[in-house]
Amino acid sequence: MLGVLGDLVEDVVVWVDGPLRHGTDSAARVFRQRGGSAANVARFAAGQHPVRFLGCVGEDAVGDGLVAELGGHGVDIRVSRRGRTGSVVVLIDRDGERTMLPDRGAATLLERVPDEWLAGLTHLHVPAYSFDGEPVGATAVDALARVRQAGGTTSVDASSTGMLEQFGRERFLALLAELAPTFVFANRSESGYLGLLVDGLPGPERARLAATTVVTKAGAEPTTVDVPGEGPFTVPVPPVAEVRDLTGAGDAFAAGFLAGFLESGDLGSAAGLGHRNAARVLASPGASCGEG
Repeated sequence: MLGVLGDLVEDVVVWVDGPLRHGTDSAARVFRQRGGSAANVARFAAGQHPVRFLGCVGEDAVGDGLVAELGGHGVDIRVSRRGRTGSVVVLIDRDGERTMLPDRGAATLLERVPDEWLAGLTHLHVPAYSFDGEPVGATAVDALARVRQAGGTTSVDASSTGMLEQFGRERFLALLAELAPTFVFANRSESGYLGLLVDGLPGPERARLAATTVVTKAGAEPTTVDVPGEGPFTVPVPPVAEVRDLTGAGDAFAAGFLAGFLESGDLGSAAGLGHRNAARVLASPGASCGEG
């Protein structure tokens, strides 16, 4: 079973129709969606591989609704209930690019997970957002170590250059070196910022992750998979008819990649499944496959 640890929050997705006009109204469409990078990965992996979500939501009606929605996709949900459920305002421009205003709320309050939550997991995936804040940061590190010690594989998503800058580049690289995850997922900006892949070649910090495969996404350009001891290879991205909202595309890719890896072990086909997953969300609001 694939485990995913991290945020389950409400996304308030705003499709802005033109430039924002300061001090007055700006035309927009507003959608409320289940969000959180970890929850998105769990949702998109469901139906492709057994998956369990581990997290914390508030003791409120919003949390009730998010848990019910995620469980409705077939995800095995293990959550603690504390505080207030988090929300993220996601502003989407006409090119589909995102500006996010996060208030993670209860997602940061996850404490040490019980043994039974980790029982049966063959892989644990953690977005880097979960390292930002306590007690969830220590909880994520502990869970990854426990799964690895039990013989499972692990992965970390770099999540966001803004988050990495706030967390600290050197601190994050040192954490990755300590955790030695099986995979690190990053987009081109994040991978370059961390010095893991620069212009398609292993970067100056690559040697610090000698046991980790670095998977670098580059939008419509080929994804690079850099395998330790073998060097990088690329997997082309099939054309996509419409790109309206990039929210959740990276999470959908990670879900498909991990489901493919756990089913077949073939990294090329895993990346291909990740691309197909990501294409499903690009025309709809937020991390959803529905109509916009």
